[in-house]
Amino acid sequence: MASPASAPPAESNLKRIVAASLIGTTIEWYDFFLYGSAAALVFNKLFFPESDPLVGTLLSFLTYAVGFAARPLGALVFGHYGDRLGRKKLLVLSLLLMGGATFAIGLLPTHAAVGSIAPVLLTVLRLVQGFALGGEWGGAVLLVSEHGDAKRRGFWASWPQTGAPAGQLLATGVLSALTALLSDSAFLSWGWRIPFLLSGVLVIVGLWIRLSVDESPVFKAALAASEERKAAAAGQVEKMPLVAVLKHHWRDVLIAMGARMAENISYYVITAFILVYATTQVGLSKQTALNTVLIASAVHFAVIPAWGALSDRIGRRPVYLIGAVGVGAWMFPFFMLIDSGTFGALLLAVTVGLVLHGAMYAPQAAFFSEMFATRMRYSGASIGAQFSSVAAGAPAPLIATALLADYDSSTPIALYVIAAALLTVVAIACARETRNRDLSEVAEDAPRAAAAQVRADA
Repeated sequence: MASPASAPPAESNLKRIVAASLIGTTIEWYDFFLYGSAAALVFNKLFFPESDPLVGTLLSFLTYAVGFAARPLGALVFGHYGDRLGRKKLLVLSLLLMGGATFAIGLLPTHAAVGSIAPVLLTVLRLVQGFALGGEWGGAVLLVSEHGDAKRRGFWASWPQTGAPAGQLLATGVLSALTALLSDSAFLSWGWRIPFLLSGVLVIVGLWIRLSVDESPVFKAALAASEERKAAAAGQVEKMPLVAVLKHHWRDVLIAMGARMAENISYYVITAFILVYATTQVGLSKQTALNTVLIASAVHFAVIPAWGALSDRIGRRPVYLIGAVGVGAWMFPFFMLIDSGTFGALLLAVTVGLVLHGAMYAPQAAFFSEMFATRMRYSGASIGAQFSSVAAGAPAPLIATALLADYDSSTPIALYVIAAALLTVVAIACARETRNRDLSEVAEDAPRAAAAQVRADA
């Protein structure tokens, strides 16, 4: 029987909470992915013009990777205060930081105007973006996971995950429209700024929606219980969430980090690096590459809730394994299709890749939430997700571009993604199934609690 804290809310209220998380994550991912697309298409010319084209792209992706380096710091700071103060307050702050940094990028002077100070300012704003996103993901998925019930948690918690393809869709769509409507010179001169400045409007909408939702009932119950324990212990200081996570959930953090490797690396190879590969190696136009990612992102958006619902029926681990094995197996056909040089083959390659990626990304929100106790859940889920991004998503376009420059072949890039898929398979094989776990009853000693649950189910 569900405890009062974990009893399912009215579906209308849950849908409002899901909508608030989805719109907020869409805006944040729009801001983050917009930078990635611009890094592949224009930043190498505007901020690193003295380099040759491929080196300029490498430097541009290096500033792109800097955003990932700040994500673990965001995970630590937002996780700490999110576990102490609540999910909602920190989500509002993350949205303000991300939107403000993106809007400021749209106002930046280029290298031609101020010289080397331009890429420095770009890098600083990218750091702010990464810091904000490092705290956004954990809070958004927890707000939904902790409001919903265990039976459909995979489905409902997968909706904030659709914010990633929705943000990609929005960012790519705006860039695609501008490149279609403007000449190359106009786009490089001023057109590229428009998508960044639009972020200011989107943030106002996101804030209005996020401020209207309630704090997680599971968190409020855990906070009240914590206050009672402190009062009974004569004011004994509660352990910092980070310390508690590393003591009680270190194994779960490592599993989450391993699980993210194939998911993160494959996504940025498929959506960011592909813009470079298709245009420079295969000779397709920017418009063709952007349209491909646009259509495939729409399919990605549609399949994520379906994968989440499937994880409610058969478990988080089986669905995740389908995605990891599938992405690894798809890499050689993926590049063979792109090398054919046709729009249809490129679209098939990217769409199938993103559908398989969705099998990992969809159950991830519920899976990671179910690993950690409530008063350390924001920290645990964020640390596990964001620390891996430094080794996975951050260097993925950079490594792929460097491999292409060194070997002039897609084979090393395919092997790189396959190696990440194998690592993720090992991590998921070591994980325990968490489906149907009551979030209000996840113990601090997760391994012991999981073992008890296995015995009870048997």
